[in-house]
Amino acid sequence: MSKLRVRIAKALVWIFAGVVLVPIALVLLYRFVSPPITPLMLIRGGNVAYQWVPMTRIAPVLARSVLTAEDENFCQHHGFDKAALQKALDQYLDEDEEATLRGGSTISQQTAKNVFLWPDRTWIRKGLETGFTLYIEAMWPKQRIMEVYLNVVEWAPGVYGAEAAARHHFKKSAAALSAHEAAALAAVLPNPRKWNASNPGPYVQGRTTTLQGRAARVGALANCLQNPKP
Repeated sequence: MSKLRVRIAKALVWIFAGVVLVPIALVLLYRFVSPPITPLMLIRGGNVAYQWVPMTRIAPVLARSVLTAEDENFCQHHGFDKAALQKALDQYLDEDEEATLRGGSTISQQTAKNVFLWPDRTWIRKGLETGFTLYIEAMWPKQRIMEVYLNVVEWAPGVYGAEAAARHHFKKSAAALSAHEAAALAAVLPNPRKWNASNPGPYVQGRTTTLQGRAARVGALANCLQNPKP
């Protein structure tokens, strides 16, 4: 019986390490080191365009555009936006697929999903996403969360991050993006494998115009990006 208890204790230690300590270590590492690749890139396979650049080499208007498109309360919440979740649920029940794609998940949650997890809608994946989101919010400043998100999110099939997206769609660096181009990139984020920032249809065109106007007036909504904590 004592040997069985020892084995159970060892198993519990390994489970604790795998579920708690390893994720914490990874989140702490990526606080300072850029992710070399993400699970989504590996799963999708094929040719991958991915080039990490710091926030200083990304046009500030892109961060503002993404904030207005994906998570207006990014600077105020601590990883989860209850109001957005309720709105997304209501839209889902109303079968508004496009609106639901834009709602619910915060930028922090999307960062956790993109950097550490696989694309899935199971409760297990969602639970892991919640844990990683809590770790990210506890260990990363908001500007770092936005920096990582802008560098790993997919903006076209096989095109990951702001730098690769800017070069793919507009033949320029992320630092040189105009307000309209930044809004166009933000407009396709809910479904970048379906929508095209450089060859937009009517819906993306209209949303680009809306986001460009909102990004110009974002003001206090983006205060955590303008005055990042160390």
